[in-house]
Amino acid sequence: MYLLIVFGPLFGALIAGLFGRLIGDRLAQLVTTGFLILSAALSIFAFKLVAYDGHEQLIHVMNWFEVGDFQAAWALRIDTLTAVMLVVVTFVSSLVHVYSWGYMADDPHKARFFAYLSFFTFAMLMLVTANNFLQMFFGWEGVGLASYLLIGFWYKKPTANAAAIKAFVTNRVGDFGFALGILTVFAVFGALDFDTVFGAAHDKAELVIPFLWMKINAIELIAFLLFIGAMGKSAQFFLHVWLPDAMEGPTPVSALIHAATMVTAGVFLVARCAPLFDLAPHASLFVTVIGAMTAFFAATVGLVQNDIKRVIAYSTCSQLGYMFMAGGLGLYDAAMFHLFTHAFFKALLFLGAGSVIIGLHHEQDMRKMGGLAKKMPLTWVFMIIGTIALTGLGIPGTDIGFAGFFSKDAIIEGAWEAGTAGTAFGFEAFWVGIVAALMTSFYSWRVIFMTFHGTYRGDQHTFDHAHESPRSMLVPLALLSAGAIFAGVLFTGDFIGDKQGAFWRGSTVIEAEVLADVTSHEAPEHAAPIAHEEATAQEDHASGGHYVPTWVAWSPFVVTLIGFAIAWFMYITREGLGARMAAKSRFVHPFLYNKWYFDEIYDVLLVRGARKLGDLFWKGGDQRLIDGFGPDGFAATTLASAKRIAKLQTGYLYHYAFVMLLGLVGFVTWILVSGGAGGH
Repeated sequence: MYLLIVFGPLFGALIAGLFGRLIGDRLAQLVTTGFLILSAALSIFAFKLVAYDGHEQLIHVMNWFEVGDFQAAWALRIDTLTAVMLVVVTFVSSLVHVYSWGYMADDPHKARFFAYLSFFTFAMLMLVTANNFLQMFFGWEGVGLASYLLIGFWYKKPTANAAAIKAFVTNRVGDFGFALGILTVFAVFGALDFDTVFGAAHDKAELVIPFLWMKINAIELIAFLLFIGAMGKSAQFFLHVWLPDAMEGPTPVSALIHAATMVTAGVFLVARCAPLFDLAPHASLFVTVIGAMTAFFAATVGLVQNDIKRVIAYSTCSQLGYMFMAGGLGLYDAAMFHLFTHAFFKALLFLGAGSVIIGLHHEQDMRKMGGLAKKMPLTWVFMIIGTIALTGLGIPGTDIGFAGFFSKDAIIEGAWEAGTAGTAFGFEAFWVGIVAALMTSFYSWRVIFMTFHGTYRGDQHTFDHAHESPRSMLVPLALLSAGAIFAGVLFTGDFIGDKQGAFWRGSTVIEAEVLADVTSHEAPEHAAPIAHEEATAQEDHASGGHYVPTWVAWSPFVVTLIGFAIAWFMYITREGLGARMAAKSRFVHPFLYNKWYFDEIYDVLLVRGARKLGDLFWKGGDQRLIDGFGPDGFAATTLASAKRIAKLQTGYLYHYAFVMLLGLVGFVTWILVSGGAGGH
């Protein structure tokens, strides 16, 4: 079953990619989509077997290679952490495949597109089922390759090619850190399989090794280098610049990258390597700080973007910041819970945006939209559901709320609890989470109001012909809407509640002692009892402490309403106020609209210097030095010599007779001289 889950998408990709022209687009779509739906169905069944029936297992596929005493086996590690990722990846990918039937209907290269999609899914499945770092690196590089192919799928667009190269190069920076981390793991532990490394981690906790000019704790160094890889793959602060530009790919690609593959790989890596990060407080602090900075930065930029897909892209970046913030604080279960719920509503928002784009004949600028609710009522409803889930609207202390409410609030409250317990940057992370939640609510509702409400601001002909999307696009939206509504309330007890001990059994997300004692903790003496009439959110979160003040629990709810009210005032009550404020702003709006000028700064500090260095090596080193003295030099000398020698071939008989005579005279002279010398 597990082999079919993982390798089914690969078979589909190979059939569509190698035989697409032979079998035709329709059959290529059927094959790839069929394998993904089968994989998703089996993944849901596997999720039940592993998470609830305790059927964790290690499936040996083959012996990969052996070098001396080192052996690398290819095996599938099946535990709850893997099962969660299998469901997320295959469920979202299967819906993206179905959705793409309608979205890519007019594309002439559908077989190639579906082959790339399936290969992307396979690479991610290889990553999440890996049983060692080397196998994980294979999947890690596979998703990087697939993202390059899909972001640049419309390769005739210069912007798509530039975005694909930007994503690939930026990820190479992170992957270099990841590769160094893997090498350090092998140098320290002499092995790369997870069980051996994690089992020996405590024994190596005090080991110090030389790195560059310093001596650093080995576990700290490993955790730090692994996280550098996660920063690149999950677009965290400093290595985030590729993610918004990835919007140049088709919208289904954006949904797959942002919801289920690629960017979630970094969060998975941190959760899988929890035993290492638990022993690396400084590296964990770095993870928390970078996550908080990303959540804040991306939210500020999302406030002012006008491309509907770009706003949602920065939303992804911000939500990933929440996940890493939780991982750095040791709340791995909350991070994975948010990854799980986020997959549903983020895929819903991206595919909903794609529905709008198709309905408006590929218009993406929200300044040219408005009043579309009556033209696209189902898309409007689905986008509303996704927005409510993203903003995390729900009533604290109850089971009333959409998916994002349960997972996002768990992180925010967990940050407060971590601060109370003395964890570094815990309180700061809490406040960053609150501020980011306020901005998330504002820019999310700004998208809804600018797109579906108010006066239409685009071409009237486009509006007259705007239409609802076909059924192949609406059915996936409906299924994702169900996940965006119910995923939180149905699974909160399993991921972060009183059932998590049995749920995470066999995984690295929470430690063994937590598994045993997860329900045995009692409230601290100073904590007030939970009263029903208070509707307090002093909820029982096994990811950290159990009790938070009432104002802490209600803060996300309050700021979410404030963000909604501000967006309503600026884009409904005073329609056009946002545009007028942007036009008058001389610093804040340009600063945020230009993404804190990161691209410009990187261009000055890195790109231009790299280009000049490349020109130096190319024109000075390669062309002038190597080619000039090497192939071109020898070729020029040979050519010149050949031209001179060719002049000796005149074609006149007396010239050749004269040369022969000279030769004969020379030969006789040599005989006489040499003979005379010998006789003497």
